[in-house]
Amino acid sequence: MATADEPMVTVSAVAADHGAKAPAADPQLIDDVVIANRILFDQGVVDAFGHVSARHDKAADRFLLARNMAPGQVTHADIIEFDLDGNPIDAAGRRVYLERFIHGEIYRARPDVMAIVHNHSPTVVPFTIVPSQPFRPVCHMCGFIGAGANNFEIREVAGDASDLLIRSRELGAALAKTLGSGLIALMRGHGATIVAESIPHVVYRSVYAEVNAKLLSEALRLGPVTYLTEGEAATARANVESQVQRPWDLWKARVAGDVRRG
Repeated sequence: MATADEPMVTVSAVAADHGAKAPAADPQLIDDVVIANRILFDQGVVDAFGHVSARHDKAADRFLLARNMAPGQVTHADIIEFDLDGNPIDAAGRRVYLERFIHGEIYRARPDVMAIVHNHSPTVVPFTIVPSQPFRPVCHMCGFIGAGANNFEIREVAGDASDLLIRSRELGAALAKTLGSGLIALMRGHGATIVAESIPHVVYRSVYAEVNAKLLSEALRLGPVTYLTEGEAATARANVESQVQRPWDLWKARVAGDVRRG
């Protein structure tokens, strides 16, 4: 049965396998996409839903994304190449994520972005539905949030009877516009989309967006919150994210295994 986030969508429902494949992506990049899926599940950022992609390292107009499945079960063989319109290049009849347009349209709008995560991070979601409470960084590990995350309101594009999912290029482009030059965009009643220059960076930011949400939620119970200034956020981000390999190696060790065998 189709699910709320990932309805039954097959290649025949969206397009035939489209165009010629680019030169083969670096196997390490594919491995990293697989590992990222598993880390995000292990860290509680995704459950049965959510997805992570990487821009193809040899073709900037392509990206790599798993077939429609639970992130914690993704293997090397599940990764599919897509063009920026969201067409699978060689899906071989496998189901694809309905919300693949998030990835294609952000890669189109942001040449600097090399990796994307979309998730329903549970402590982040409440901040998408309380307009009076901004999602701003409260600790040095979360400087990537900057001056605060913009919140995508799908009603402004799809009206007031949508299922909140990014099921078209038009909606993907609208989300990319809300993201702007930022690194995280909230999605009202839905979740968040986070971007970065690499898979380890986007995984780090996804994990620590949830950490920031937990800290901020607890702080708001105590009283007025002192947020990081934009300057503090920028300086902290530069320092902490220069060491992103440290958490990546730690989290990777927890999900270690031969990702090609799966």
